Amino acid sequence: MPTALRFGPYRLYFYSHELNEPPHVHIDRGDQTCKFWIEPVALARNLGFSAKELRDIERLVIDNQQNLLESWHEYFGH
Repeated sequence: MPTALRFGPYRLYFYSHELNEPPHVHIDRGDQTCKFWIEPVALARNLGFSAKELRDIERLVIDNQQNLLESWHEYFGH
């Protein structure tokens, strides 16, 4: 599970076996996790984050969208 970014309490990473899905990133903080599509940025799944925290995470993904896309393509070779 390559880490794409760490920001504050958040770890943004990819699962190496999910190359057949559109670009996305998993975000964890403790036992909470969510998944965001990168382009366009949209919530795919949430397990435990509040609506307010999801908005903060969405902003984090938007602010780092280009770097996350580059990391995705670099890792998966697309």
